[in-house]
Amino acid sequence: MRQFRQILLWPLQLIPRDTGAGDQDALAALMCGTDSHWAETEEAIPLDPGALQEHAYREYVSFLPHVQRFLYGGALARGGPIRVFARHDIAATRITPTSGEAPLAFNVARVELHFFQDVDVAILAVEIEGRDLALEDVQEVMYRFGRSYPAGWTDHGEAWHCPERVEWLDGKGRVLATSDYEQRDKFLSSVCRRQVPTIASHWKYLLAPLSREGEAPLTYGLVEHNWIPLMAYLAMGDPHSLTAHDHARLGLVLPPGDPASAPYAAAFLGDFNQRYCYDRFHDPRRGDDWIDTRMMCCGHAFVMVADARQEVVTDAERGLLAQFRNTFFLLGLIAHLHRAALLVLSDRLARIIGRLDTRRPQSVENFHADIRQALEIFLRFSHRYWFYEVSNQAVARDLFRLWSDHLATTRLYNDVREELRDMSEYLDSDLLRRSSATIVRLTVVAILSLIGTATTGFLGMNLLDEADAPLAIKVGYFGVVAVLTTMLTVYTVIKANRLAEFLDALADTRLYWRRKLQAFFAIWEKR
Repeated sequence: MRQFRQILLWPLQLIPRDTGAGDQDALAALMCGTDSHWAETEEAIPLDPGALQEHAYREYVSFLPHVQRFLYGGALARGGPIRVFARHDIAATRITPTSGEAPLAFNVARVELHFFQDVDVAILAVEIEGRDLALEDVQEVMYRFGRSYPAGWTDHGEAWHCPERVEWLDGKGRVLATSDYEQRDKFLSSVCRRQVPTIASHWKYLLAPLSREGEAPLTYGLVEHNWIPLMAYLAMGDPHSLTAHDHARLGLVLPPGDPASAPYAAAFLGDFNQRYCYDRFHDPRRGDDWIDTRMMCCGHAFVMVADARQEVVTDAERGLLAQFRNTFFLLGLIAHLHRAALLVLSDRLARIIGRLDTRRPQSVENFHADIRQALEIFLRFSHRYWFYEVSNQAVARDLFRLWSDHLATTRLYNDVREELRDMSEYLDSDLLRRSSATIVRLTVVAILSLIGTATTGFLGMNLLDEADAPLAIKVGYFGVVAVLTTMLTVYTVIKANRLAEFLDALADTRLYWRRKLQAFFAIWEKR
């Protein structure tokens, strides 16, 4: 393996403690604090043309205009909806894949946290780089490196699918943080105490000062399982030496195995090429001038295998490596943002429903407010972040479709939209029910008031001749009448539903007078 790159794309849910503060303000204050190693990056497209590198220009023009505004901001208003924070204190990592093996050293080329406004989602991007590696070592690193916590342990205490050890190193080779996958009690106690799995210590160090616990103004939660999505670039001296089973292991990110034996059943792998491979540039039978490149995507992973003997493959400014690290990276960022944001919103809706108690008026009122807020979030997501197509360039367009199909983002989007539509219809029907109930009460009060108004009007309002009485007596009469009228009105409103039933019975010509009298006396019955 001449050159190897792996980029982890870890979606995280951001949870603000203070709902009155903006997420982006809380994040900026936290990440750029005095005790933080993070710093906000400058604009991706600088104002000075001399500072714009060609790979950034090629990346920019790869996307459609509405996606450019999303990724880079508008021409007049420079700030887009994405804020990027980076840390540069971690220069390398040392990974021991399994017990007894020698550690593998990699440079750390990127540690970035991409924050997306309005959707409570951030994506951590970690890129490592290695050279002159054995294929088996690359497969082990791809399979084991991106594990946020163990899925279990063997009888000997080794964490399933996790590396034996991961170390972050600074520029002088000093160890900054070390993994602790083997500490079984730590992970078990976290689930027992909080019903949430904790993450390994080296990932905690990387995300600090963001935390999952404590009283920080902004915490984070996991969106999916413990295996972090990844992208991998493999520039090989002879990619034609790979067998079909090697391609299957790379494309599905499986541990190394016998190249002559399949990792899964033949029936399962029967349509591997059609389902997971993008072979526009893959044809091993072509001549030496052909740049043989195979791209594979299973949703969780995107893997590119290319021929390192071609200079354009390893060109970090204009070649395939530049395209992988820039354009394809953003394709993956958008695809995983779509999935993470929709999963977070779906979880939010489930929590809203879980908190609803129809017996408590305050709970119903909070439910209405939460649903309106969720509708606003989904509306902003749909108009700001949701795209069916991101590029009119054939490769970028096709890869984004393949990626999105495997992540099932369109199905998720439709499911969330249907859930919100159902809740919106519930709010509308509840509003209509309340409005109709209010109209019924007002109608009953108006009918009964009409009786009193007509009666007193017929008598000329001269029941009491107190025109010449002292002011105090007039005020007294007025107060008594006002109190009695108010009491009668309140009592009428209380009995409005039963009075409405009586009026319906009275107006129904199919009922006998006996049934109408029963409806009248039912006004005062206890139910």
